[in-house]
Amino acid sequence: MKITVTDRASEWFQNDMGMTGRGVRFFGKVYGKTPVHQGFSLGMTPDDNPRDPVVTTKKDGVTYYITEGDEWFFIGYDLTIDYDPQTDGPTYIYTGNGEL
Repeated sequence: MKITVTDRASEWFQNDMGMTGRGVRFFGKVYGKTPVHQGFSLGMTPDDNPRDPVVTTKKDGVTYYITEGDEWFFIGYDLTIDYDPQTDGPTYIYTGNGEL
């Protein structure tokens, strides 16, 4: 399991969310859907104090991470965060990684 943040997504987090030198936590939440989960969607929140992170990546001074409590949502997948100009926000790409 890994997190990849593209340059365009990093710019969006910095410019639109003010995430310079901070942290962003990704988590699974009830309701919605993703390409890999029915009934659950991906959430994110600014959070500068990761507790029990299972995966982290740092880009342009911002730490992106998933904590132990949300590992279930990402098992078997790597997460790529890109920018979608049509929605003017992030888009999430799940790539199977063979971990189950």
